[in-house]
Amino acid sequence: MAETAASRSAPALAVPPLDPLSRRWALAAALLCLLPLLLQMPGSLTLGIGAVALAVPLLARDGHAPGWLRFVLIAALLGTVMTLYGFRFGRDTGCAMLATMLALKPVEMRSLRDARSLLGFALFAPFATFLLDQGPLSLSLGLAGAVAALTALHTLSEIESDARAPARRPWSRLAMVARMIAIGLPLAMVVFWLFPRFTSPLWGVPERALAKPGLSDRMSPGDWIDLIADDTPALRVTFFGEAPAQSQMYWRGHVLWDFDGRTWTSVGWSRAISRARTRPGPPPVVYDYEMEIEPTDRSQLVALEMPLAAPEGAHLYGDYTLVSRQTLNALTRWRLRSAPQTALAETDLHPTLRSLALRLPPGYNPRTLDLAERWRREAGPSNRTSDDAIVRRALDWIRAEFVYTLETPLLGRNSVDEFLFDQKAGFCEHYSSAFVVLMRGAGIPARVVTGYVGGYRNPVGGYWLVRRSDAHAWAEVWIEGRGWVRVDPTAAIAPERIYDTIDDRRPGALGGFSGLSPVFDVGDWLRRSWNDFVLGYDARRQRNLLQSFGIPDLDTGALVRLFVIATVLAMAGMLWLTTRQERERDPLLRAWRRMERRYRKLGLGRPSHEPVGAWVERIAGARPDATALKELSARFVEWRYARHHGGAANLRALLRDLRRHRP
Repeated sequence: MAETAASRSAPALAVPPLDPLSRRWALAAALLCLLPLLLQMPGSLTLGIGAVALAVPLLARDGHAPGWLRFVLIAALLGTVMTLYGFRFGRDTGCAMLATMLALKPVEMRSLRDARSLLGFALFAPFATFLLDQGPLSLSLGLAGAVAALTALHTLSEIESDARAPARRPWSRLAMVARMIAIGLPLAMVVFWLFPRFTSPLWGVPERALAKPGLSDRMSPGDWIDLIADDTPALRVTFFGEAPAQSQMYWRGHVLWDFDGRTWTSVGWSRAISRARTRPGPPPVVYDYEMEIEPTDRSQLVALEMPLAAPEGAHLYGDYTLVSRQTLNALTRWRLRSAPQTALAETDLHPTLRSLALRLPPGYNPRTLDLAERWRREAGPSNRTSDDAIVRRALDWIRAEFVYTLETPLLGRNSVDEFLFDQKAGFCEHYSSAFVVLMRGAGIPARVVTGYVGGYRNPVGGYWLVRRSDAHAWAEVWIEGRGWVRVDPTAAIAPERIYDTIDDRRPGALGGFSGLSPVFDVGDWLRRSWNDFVLGYDARRQRNLLQSFGIPDLDTGALVRLFVIATVLAMAGMLWLTTRQERERDPLLRAWRRMERRYRKLGLGRPSHEPVGAWVERIAGARPDATALKELSARFVEWRYARHHGGAANLRALLRDLRRHRP
């Protein structure tokens, strides 16, 4: 009881205060950890959280902030996050909450313990970034933040360590952290390169609250403005052998059949009726290529017209559309073979599909329908010749009177009438929609196809880059004896009538200046290489890597054994390096052991179990001239184990004498 009472009356251990230098180290490291996470959020949220993260240390310089200020900041940020994400919970929402809490954490940073808590919490931010993006920039910034946090933690530990130890310079602390990372690097490489890769993931992550853009199965006037303005990559394509001309690169996505007067949509059951039939004999040209598709929230694949077969993990429908069996929420690769559309044809059109491809909503676009009926009367009954004539007539009209521009007003109820007879200006979604309505009004089965067109050939990597701004819509008409024929009314516009040219939107071009294109080419090639060797490292690439080292194709059991052996060796090496670093960190201990090695060469080495004093006495018995060694050992023991007040001068003198001593 007396002991308990005494312990209760004993003063609590004081928490070391936080000096200004340590505070700056901790704040800078936390901001650096937060940076890569902020870059993956919407711009408005990035600016808001970033501004709070910079303002909080100024508002609470001593780690104290009024309660009302904390409440206002927390309510404002959390309310903004939940409103922006529509009160949906997912990866985006969780990461935004983490960033918000990290930005507000410095309001309670008063002591070393608080700073250590901030840094430990900040280390979650780089790891959370990889839930949103796994690119090289995110990795580089995440590593920089982690290194800064570890360096700051090392600085805090020095403050709490022995006051006699001189403070290290910043570069010295950074070098020590770099050595720690280098020690663990072999184990990390073994885990990455040799851990058995499985065809299906072992775990999943929550869905994103904000969907990534992709091709939609709907098309309405004005819907594509944001997509066409998005210059981010959609896919990268490498051809093995011959490649089509850029003007013939039509990357087929959705087929839209149904029109309600404003919106075109796909019809799921039409795929079950469609049957892709090919003309007898092999196609004259086959394109062999690999696509690397950026993540989206959809399962629709695109393929160069026309895909010959579905790759593993996807299904090819009768309208030549490809659908993945899983959502494309991660980087995926697909090996495909395609033939030009002229080499493939359907021999007949199912009556139900013919009816669907001629259907128009009643009461819409009367002027367009009147024009189509007049063209039909002038061309004669529907056959291959008359239908071809109507298609050419429509294209000649577009070529003569229409212009291409992205600056278009929103169309009204009779959108096709307004476009064809009043506006006569627009982009692909206007042209494809109006053309298909015009063809259907003339009795020609027609449908809208969406996807991408063209691409940019990166001269550095030799591959084709297709961006989301390359999104395109075109038409297909049914011609007897030929089947479905692609018709691109947008491509019929005369060059002098194109106001928004492709060159204006080429990668790296700013205001017509293309001097930054080489920088873009190298940057995108680096991103593709990262996708190739890191994000795309799968079971096939793992087998190829092992075979390059002469290791034959291993089954799963042999690969697991190889992984375990390599892991044990890497951990043993890491343990040896760690203990060696700890043993040799003290310069005095290093100088003493170098001196011991000189005696070992004479057969007078000290076993690890023998105390220094016993070793010196043994040498004195064998060598009468060991007086200098006795004196050095006494000074060494006193400096290392006793309390000393000699300062740096005595330490330098002892180091000098140990280095000069010879047996």
